Order: sequence, then structure tokens, then C-alpha cells
Amino acid sequence: MSAWGIVVAAGRGDRFGRPKHLVTLAGISLWERARDCLLAGGVDGVVVVGDVDGGIPGGERRRDSVEAGMALLPGDAEFVLVHDAARPLASGVLAARVLDTLRREGTDAVVPAVAVRDTLKKVVGTIVERTVDRAGLVAVQTPQGFRVAALRAAQAADPGDASDEAVLIERAGGTVAIVAGEAENLKITYPGDLKVAEALLS
Repeated sequence: MSAWGIVVAAGRGDRFGRPKHLVTLAGISLWERARDCLLAGGVDGVVVVGDVDGGIPGGERRRDSVEAGMALLPGDAEFVLVHDAARPLASGVLAARVLDTLRREGTDAVVPAVAVRDTLKKVVGTIVERTVDRAGLVAVQTPQGFRVAALRAAQAADPGDASDEAVLIERAGGTVAIVAGEAENLKITYPGDLKVAEALLS
């Protein structure tokens, strides 16, 4: 049962101020750290989507970039882990946990998740409308795992945009399971996040 990985490294990095995937963390670029996470987690190979060494061109949307990577998976690939270059601190242990659960549980997708710690408010403009009950809410991370056939079917059936590929599986009526994520697996969105990542590494 072959498993492959896709690293999404094609973003413009508007909020960061420049493309994040090329930024280095302790001398290693973010996209390389994401690739190494997947390899340490047990995938057979990784397709990198983005303007990097050995990468392929990305699309206008995240989902377009993932589909470009999916097109290059070998025919025997049954599982795929999709990971963001903007999450350079995810561990190989986490990638292996996602992949092992995907193989064992028989769901269409598996995503790592952590509990929501902050109080959540629904706002309209600058006015708080109500407080959102945190019960049953989690924040999801990458790498996310999918059965290749299920993800391809969901992509083909739904041309709409999606914040991650698990959304496409949900909208197609598929099953998405969660596993424990990692508190250190922060997403690099703003320049200050890189300083936090550096502190965590040190």
C-alpha cells in the first residue's frame, strides 16, 4: 500500500511579506523541513509544488497546487499526505501517526488536531455578536492524510475553493478522522511566527 507526500510551497506569502517557503529556519528552508517531515513519517516519495529546487509549478489556489501534485503520484499510490511548507516544525512522529491511522481506520481522511484554548467570539465588523461554545471545536493542522481515490473523487466533484483538502472530503460526504496534533506545529503566517519557531527549536 504505497503512500506518497505532497508539500504545498507555492504561496505568495502576502501576510508574511515574501514567499515563506524559501525562508530558512536554523539554516534549513521551510519547504525542506516539511518534505523531511513526510519522509521521516514513512512515505515512499514526496512531490513538492512550488518554485523550489525540484519543485513543480503551483496553481492559483491551494487546491489547484495540490491537484498538480496529485497528477504526479505513481499509479500504485493508495495514500497521500498533504503538508504545508508553512508548518516546518511538524515531526515525523506526527506524519507517521496520521498515516498509520489512515491505514488502520479505513476513513477517507485523517487530520491532526489540537484543542481550541482561546475564547472564541463571533463578530460583525468590530462588534461582538456572541461567544462561540468551544465544546467539540478543534484547530486542525497538517500533514493531513487521504485515500488517493477518495481525494481525487472529491476534487473532481467539487470545483469550489477550500481552505484544506479535508473540506472537500467533508463536502463530498466522506469521513474525516482526527489524531492528536502537536502544540509546536505552528503555522508561519507573520514574521513574528518565525521568531517563535526559532525559539522552539532552540
